[in-house]
Amino acid sequence: MSGINDQGPYPIAKTRKEIVERTQTTRRLGSTQRVLCLLIALLSIVALALPIIYQARAQSFDDQITTNSSKLLKEGKQIFRFDTFGDEAFWGGALKLHQAIEGSKFGGVGPGVSPRTALSLGLKVDADAIKGLNINLDDPASTLALIKANAVLGVTGFFNPDGSLSSVGLQCSVCHSTADNSQAFGIGHRLDGWANRDLNAGKIIAAAPDLSSVATLFGITQDQVRAILNSWGPGKFDAELFLDGKAFNPQQVTDGVITGTNVSGATLIPNAFGLAGFNQHTWTGAWGTVTYWNAFVANLELHGVGRFFDPRLNNGSKFPVAASHGFADLPHIDPDSDPITKKLPALQFYQLAIPAPSPKAKMDFDSAAAKRGDKLFSGKAGCNNCHVEPLWTEPGWNLHKPEEIGIDSFQADRGPDNVYKTMNLNSLFIREEGLFMNPSNKGRFYHDGRFATLLDVVNHYNVHFNLGLTNREKFDLVEYLKSLPSTE
Repeated sequence: MSGINDQGPYPIAKTRKEIVERTQTTRRLGSTQRVLCLLIALLSIVALALPIIYQARAQSFDDQITTNSSKLLKEGKQIFRFDTFGDEAFWGGALKLHQAIEGSKFGGVGPGVSPRTALSLGLKVDADAIKGLNINLDDPASTLALIKANAVLGVTGFFNPDGSLSSVGLQCSVCHSTADNSQAFGIGHRLDGWANRDLNAGKIIAAAPDLSSVATLFGITQDQVRAILNSWGPGKFDAELFLDGKAFNPQQVTDGVITGTNVSGATLIPNAFGLAGFNQHTWTGAWGTVTYWNAFVANLELHGVGRFFDPRLNNGSKFPVAASHGFADLPHIDPDSDPITKKLPALQFYQLAIPAPSPKAKMDFDSAAAKRGDKLFSGKAGCNNCHVEPLWTEPGWNLHKPEEIGIDSFQADRGPDNVYKTMNLNSLFIREEGLFMNPSNKGRFYHDGRFATLLDVVNHYNVHFNLGLTNREKFDLVEYLKSLPSTE
């Protein structure tokens, strides 16, 4: 009994110790298991949540893209239609163009410009902006009312408190928009991006009372400046004149034949639609794409207030006017005083968004002939070698030497690289038909309008490349050109 009493307690004590240890171990294991379970649960939640988070973030950035594109489109349209970039300091302040518009009766000079006269000069009126206005086509007062209502495309008036005109500024849309004549000729709904082939920009500028700043720039008289401006004619503008001072092409040559002498150096105003997807957007290269040209025109042509840099203009032998007046690097003004640079992104976005108008079969072209012309375009005529579908110009470096296209080098030599651009062929039917323009201004192809019709262009290439096209094939090719851009 004593043995039991002596030894009995020890096994009991040992068992309790084991129980305690086992209990503690179990608790530790349980705690660890709970932690592991919790971690697994958390990882499972994270695994499920991450795709949702990433998707939400992706959706959020997609929303930002959508919002940004809508914002740029809206702002770009406003800039294209109404922004003067501060150029009223030139057109009104220096040239005093507003005085010629208002006439002596309203504090200006001369007879003033009536709506009828303005329309004859190719200015267009937005029918949606004149509702409620009582317009007398023969009264300059009505012109002032139209300008005040922002109804004259591309023209902004600045008025004094008493209602008199203090200055006038111009926008992109003065050259690169027209009206659809829905109310009367020259009066209708806006067509942004359509070149205004009726606009006689030279004659309008020549009417400015004070051209002394331009005359001083070129070192000639104001009468000589007016003679140059009046030589341009409808639908043309000489963008290089302020760079090189070369007003006339001494000898226009096509296919080795002299086709004109002392031809105006002004070129046809290009369309500002269908510009997406290809390089170089001017007649001659390599000036640059629409981004470059917007900055160039806003600063050096519209004479707005901003920053511009192009060291190529320091070449005094090629660009004597630009080089001698520092146009290669305009003054480094404070960003807050620059109304141009900050608007270039939205302006570009809007212009690239303007689609090329599509022609209608049986109305604008012969479908059967166009189908045959399509095969010729990519086959016998070889047009697609340069005018690559569906850009209708080369993807990449779309420039060629004058001898490659069979004409003189005058306009090409006025550009940085002495080359011409492969013109994109979108919406040629507009020019061929003279859609929404004065019949006398229709046609006119190539940069200087030397070819009156599309058939003349086809005949030129038939000779230049010795294509051997029949009259029927030429007709079919013209009909195909009129069908672009195809909706197929």
